[in-house]
Amino acid sequence: FFQMRTRWQGFERAWIDQFENAPIGGGLAKCNPIAYWTFEDTFDYLAKYKVLAHPLHAKGYPSIGDAKDTIPIPEDGSTKFVDFKFEGDSVPWLDYASERKGRFVGLANKDGSTKTECGIHVAGAEQTFDRDLWEDGKVKNIANSDAALEIKKAGKGSVVAVYAPWCQFCQAMEDEYSNLATELDVDVYKLRGDEIREFVTSEFNTESFPTINVVKPDGTVIKYESEARDVASMKKFVAESLA
Repeated sequence: FFQMRTRWQGFERAWIDQFENAPIGGGLAKCNPIAYWTFEDTFDYLAKYKVLAHPLHAKGYPSIGDAKDTIPIPEDGSTKFVDFKFEGDSVPWLDYASERKGRFVGLANKDGSTKTECGIHVAGAEQTFDRDLWEDGKVKNIANSDAALEIKKAGKGSVVAVYAPWCQFCQAMEDEYSNLATELDVDVYKLRGDEIREFVTSEFNTESFPTINVVKPDGTVIKYESEARDVASMKKFVAESLA
């Protein structure tokens, strides 16, 4: 199954590889030949080799979905790709994860979240994990953004890992984070962030997954910047942050 997905398109695709094995439990293996390209790389390629692009690029549409829910970006159509070069400010098209902003406008998923994927790429079709992380043990689940804000207001220290179940780095730290929860005398939480990306970016310092934070009693959120995700390193960070 060949696709044109790229890591540049957003959090939910940030870890895709050029080849992905079929998911556990069944599904399609996928080949993503331009996984490491940015959107700018795509237009550079079109310009260099004079590859014909979709005519709607010349009318202000960076990405083309269905007719009723696709709009130009910006909406005034001032950014265009015409005759193998940009007209207007290209930044609204080329910023990280901006490629598909004009698609699915006004549409929502069944859970109320903003729709960003067509039916081919939703969980179940694109799913590359067979279960959630930290389903058992002492790591507590944060159900939604309101619950996450309540933890910040609780007046006591805690640890929150913002994660995505499909993220290979989150999967790799599952055991160590579970062990951390058993060794600390503060609450240790998980917060699934790929479904509430704007919220975790603004409230929990999240630019990629996983992001581990210590929440201080005054509500301050301190990000763990190290890539060392062993119990000893994380435990030291928690102690220093709450000292």
